[in-house]
Amino acid sequence: MAANSDAVVNGVSQAYLESKGVKETRALVSELCRHFYTLGWVSGTGGSITIKVHDDSIPKPQQLIVMSPSGVQKERMLPEDMYVLSSSGSVLSAPSPKPYPHKPPKCSECAPLFMKAYEMRNAGAVIHSHGMEACLVTMIDPFSKEFRITHMEMIKGIQGHGYHDELVVPIIENTARESELTESLIQAIEAYPKATAVLVRNHGIYVWGDSWISAKTQAECYHYLFDAAIKLYQLGLDWSTPSHGPIHRVWGGNRSVNMAVKAGTLNLNQAVESSRRCIVLDIEGTTTPISFVMDVLFPYARDNVRKHLTTTYETEETKDDITLLRAQVEDDLEKGAVGAVPIPPDDAGKEEVITSLVANVEAMIKADRKVTALKQLQGHIWRTGYQNNELKGIVFDDVPEALEKWHALGIKVYIYSSGSREAQRLIFGNSNYGDLRKYLCGYFDTTIGNKREARSYFEISQSVGVDKPSEILFVTDVYQEAVAAKATGLEVIISIRPGNGPLPENHGFRTVGSFLEI
Repeated sequence: MAANSDAVVNGVSQAYLESKGVKETRALVSELCRHFYTLGWVSGTGGSITIKVHDDSIPKPQQLIVMSPSGVQKERMLPEDMYVLSSSGSVLSAPSPKPYPHKPPKCSECAPLFMKAYEMRNAGAVIHSHGMEACLVTMIDPFSKEFRITHMEMIKGIQGHGYHDELVVPIIENTARESELTESLIQAIEAYPKATAVLVRNHGIYVWGDSWISAKTQAECYHYLFDAAIKLYQLGLDWSTPSHGPIHRVWGGNRSVNMAVKAGTLNLNQAVESSRRCIVLDIEGTTTPISFVMDVLFPYARDNVRKHLTTTYETEETKDDITLLRAQVEDDLEKGAVGAVPIPPDDAGKEEVITSLVANVEAMIKADRKVTALKQLQGHIWRTGYQNNELKGIVFDDVPEALEKWHALGIKVYIYSSGSREAQRLIFGNSNYGDLRKYLCGYFDTTIGNKREARSYFEISQSVGVDKPSEILFVTDVYQEAVAAKATGLEVIISIRPGNGPLPENHGFRTVGSFLEI
């Protein structure tokens, strides 16, 4: 790890502390602080930045850390003003004191929070901003524990999100000293596994990424989205709904309720009753005939898997698909899954690899496997089918009217299906009733958990912004999914559609044959 040197600090040589990588990272932090000062993120000595010293020969968790000092004019900082820390947070190198009126050097007050982002998220960089947008957006609703926004282009700049997704950023309460925020930050990171940022009310935001570029890009996107939400709020528009329709503000007790409402469709009691409600919908046998999935989508994926893999083999997307399939097949082989065959290494040749992949995919489709590796690949194959007008998503006739009604009531609607999120968007974005995605706030797939496990519904309840799980209605055609959702406290309705399988006698759930009955 270190070059030869007599001087060693906590196991790290002085030569390494003075290496090119460390020097370049010091200079980068200094440069970014000056840039962020111009954006208003680190004015008045506030805010801070930390970046890991990248080195391909060292695992990220063990890389050194460069961190800006506390209480320093960020736009005047120099590379030699930076602290260098070990991967565990021990100070390896501190700046020399400067003459009056400079204060004695001190490592960032944010250091404990930065270290938690490194430890819990394997981050490569963390940015703490005091940007005005990040502060004000937490004050619009002083009782909200989350910031939510959907259907804004810049959401695509946030890791793991697309235009049609709902972005959720947890909000923690401010404290007198920055280091006292650590426990709240830990709880927020644990409760929101998809989050790459945490807002601090009346204070600012912490943003992390795999690298400094990722952290910087996301920080810029977050500030843009906060600014957009503030401006939409000033215009009387609701940033948290797909249509960004007008806000209907109902005051009651100690909190306010934001509602996007069509004029004349709601009275006050309806608005209050529905303000915190969400509906989560299954697809197959619920919004969409089972026959469409079984007789159209599955055969299309099976018939086109070889063609798709052959034409896209060298793309990063397909490489990622193959990596997931390899991991799944290895697990299947260990468990003796029917139809699983070994996938040869890449150097065996493209055709041999593809042939084995096709055999595994066909076996998975035949067995109707609900595994992420298969669903992700199928989604990519179906996307081509929709783009070529070879596929059209099918929903039952009552679905569009129900979605529009729920949207008018201010009820947020989500999808939870074993199909990938991309496959879900494709069905509703290319449906027989046109693009229905404007009525949907977000999508969940098996990456959040198996649909027959109660834990999955708990995770959903933590993600959709309700005070308690009972404020979520889950609609499905599968009895085992209904049982799992009910065990978590969700309200559950079972969908009775043509072609659906039989239900157990005395199953105990309410059933509907049409969404218009809900």
